[in-house]
Parts: sequence; structure tokens; C-alpha cells
Amino acid sequence: MVLGNPENQGMAGTAFISHHDRGPGAHKIAVQAHRHHLGLASRQCQGLAHGGLHLVAVLALAYLELHRAVGPGAVAGLVEGQTAEGHGLVHPATLGPPEVRAFLEELAIRRHLSASSQNQALNALVFLYRHVLGLELGDLGSVERARRPQRLPVVLSRDEVRRLFAELHRPYPLMAGLLYGAGLRVNECIQLRIKDVDIDNRQLMVRDGKGGRDRYTLLPMSLGSELQAQAERVRRLHRRDLEDGKGYVDLPCAFDRKASTAARDFLWQYLFPSSTLTIDPATNREVRTHLHATALQKAIKRAGAEAGLQKRVSCHTLRHSFATHLLETGVDLRTIQRLLGHKDVRTTMIYTHVVAKGPFGIISPLDR
Repeated sequence: MVLGNPENQGMAGTAFISHHDRGPGAHKIAVQAHRHHLGLASRQCQGLAHGGLHLVAVLALAYLELHRAVGPGAVAGLVEGQTAEGHGLVHPATLGPPEVRAFLEELAIRRHLSASSQNQALNALVFLYRHVLGLELGDLGSVERARRPQRLPVVLSRDEVRRLFAELHRPYPLMAGLLYGAGLRVNECIQLRIKDVDIDNRQLMVRDGKGGRDRYTLLPMSLGSELQAQAERVRRLHRRDLEDGKGYVDLPCAFDRKASTAARDFLWQYLFPSSTLTIDPATNREVRTHLHATALQKAIKRAGAEAGLQKRVSCHTLRHSFATHLLETGVDLRTIQRLLGHKDVRTTMIYTHVVAKGPFGIISPLDR
């Protein structure tokens, strides 16, 4: 979500919420958090691992809701230092559960937003009231929730996978090979470290996957030599960093306090390191983190277009294809569930609807 013009974040004042009636019982609530509250909430987020990211999401949602509720003219007026009077804006402390409930229901009923957008709006408002205004919203009662649609995954055929890979350039063929050959999520792939690759036992260790769970998954043997070559490139890069007095990497869960030398250990280096050094806010030193997810995502999308695939191709499409192709070869659902790291087998069962025999697992009589 885009926060909008960065200059808009520097507005003085307080937080305002629009209170326009747009139908019987439906009130519009939109939040604009300004610099005063940004500083307050930032101090309260100190010490939280993802406090800054949480705050950015809240501000992004708040800005967009104000923009949608009162229009760009009102936003421009506030930026120019005008008062909120005349725009129907009131302080959020004067509103409560009835207005919040009406706003959330309007998102689902009148604006047809997705369930995730409605949940994000609720979380942002709870965060604003609790951590910025120091108020509790209380019981919202029964809120009509947006329905989460059941969608089938996009799956590539084996030929489409080959055509996609033919349009990728280093290091993306290897990364795409891990997405498809091991069923990794994009973040699980870019966060692989040297120590997580076990070529002899043909397995990858996925650390802190979705839900905070670790798991083992397949390591495609066809990628063994490429993985060794990539590890050797990382070794040379790490050696140069050490010669320059650097060579640090960010560690999980303050592990460097337990093992002070681990941050410069080759085994802890990322398998797909970034080309530049960045400052680790936890230690305030230069570290070489992993390649950014957007680089791989853009490469996959671009390769799909260049290969002429008439499907919406993303990194997750390769994970869907991994599961579907295993299912087509007779691998049981429980094994696929374990490899994918699904908590519930019902999540894995979605792939039974997209196997090569068609959505119902049968062949059309016209094809016999």
C-alpha cells in the first residue's frame, strides 16, 4: 500500500476522522495520523520487531481512507494548514463502537472490499485508538464481515515451466528452481542461508516459515551443482567483505548476543545476498542482507511475459505448480501438506481441483 506524497506526513496538528452520512446508519470513518502522533506511536513501537512496519501500514491505510472519504481537496486543505472545519471532520475520540461498526459494514456492503481489507481497516482503527489516543474501542458487537472468496490457484504445465525458466537470468533460474522444485514461498527462498542447504541428504531446512514453523522440504538434485557454485560465489563475496573489515549479516532473535562471532560466520550468510550493504537497526552496523523479494517477483513476472504465457504468473504460481505436479504423479496429500508447510490438510486439498485431468479429476468424453 502506498503512503502517498511523503510531504503529507509532515502535517502539524492532530488526527481527524470524517463523519459523513452516506445512507441510513452508515457513517464514514477515515483517519489521518500526523507527525505528532507518528512520533508518539513510534516511541511506543520501540522494542517491537515489526513495530515500524506496523506503523507504516496504519499510516498508509489512514491516509488512503481520508483521501477516499473527503476527497483530495480536503487532504490538500489540511496539507496547506487549513482547519478541518467545513470538511465534516471530527476528532476520533468523540466517536465510538457504533460509528466504527457502521464504517466496517459499509466497507463490506457498499464498497465491496475484500475480507483482508476489512480486517486491515479494523486493525488500523484499534491501533489508532489504543496506542495513539490511549482509548479502548470496547465491544463492537456483531459486525457483518466480508466473505472470503474461494479461488483456485493458477498452475503452469511442465512445458510452461520450462519456457518460463528459459527467459530467466542468473541468479533467478536457481531461485525459481527452488520455488518450483522445493515448493518454497518467495520469502522462504530469499531468506535461505548457507547452513540451510543439505545437498548430501537432499533436503532444505526452511526456518521460521509461515506461522513461525520450521520444516524440511525437498532439495532438487538437478540443482546440486548450481547450489554449490552459488555457495562458492557467496564465499568469495564474504571473503572480500571480511578483508574490508565488514562481513556481518543480520541474525534472528538477537542470536548474536549468544554467539558473538556468528554474524561473521560464512554458514550464516544468505545464499542469495544483496549486492549492497545496509545498516542493521538492531546493531547499527553495516550488514549484507538477502536479495529483496521484489527483484525475484519482477524477474518472474517479466519472464512470464517474454515466454508468452497466457496466465498470470507470479512466484507463488511455481509453488502451486510444485504441489499440483506432485499430486499428478501420485504423491499423497499428507506428504504434500508436510512439504508445503500447511497447518491443515484442507488447505492442500485445493490442488485436487486443478490436476491435469481437469477440475473434477476426469477426462472429457470428447478427448477419449
